[in-house]
Amino acid sequence: MKLDSNQCIYASMRFMAAIAMAATLVFGPGMAFAAGKDAHEDRAEMRNKDIHAKLKITATQEEQWAKVAQIMRDNGKTMDTLTKARVDHEKDMTAVDDLKSYGEITDAHADGIKKLTPAFATLYSSMSDAQKKEADTLFRHGGRERGHKASMAK
Repeated sequence: MKLDSNQCIYASMRFMAAIAMAATLVFGPGMAFAAGKDAHEDRAEMRNKDIHAKLKITATQEEQWAKVAQIMRDNGKTMDTLTKARVDHEKDMTAVDDLKSYGEITDAHADGIKKLTPAFATLYSSMSDAQKKEADTLFRHGGRERGHKASMAK
């Protein structure tokens, strides 16, 4: 499959965004733990409730949503554990240890997405067109409009 220049630019931008997000987790994780584990779990639950509300999950979709939400919780716990271990050992890690730790975090992130995708796909297939449009926007922009076009539209 041959990509045109716009597709390459878009793929590159998504890759850079993923790197920036990972770098935020890796190089600035102290804040995530400053408030404590319960506070982080509370934020995760608030995020799940926010997504649930934005997607307007119906009673018939609740079972599918519950699976998605549980995977998101499990993924979050895995990432928290790995990131906390990285923070706890940052002063005594060698460069090789640092790379291994970073690799474990990126692998866990990728594995989490692989677990979430089929569960979310099942939920997505049950959604109305309006719900799908909201999900597309939410996943594409994290619920926020971005960039020059968004500011021009206002």
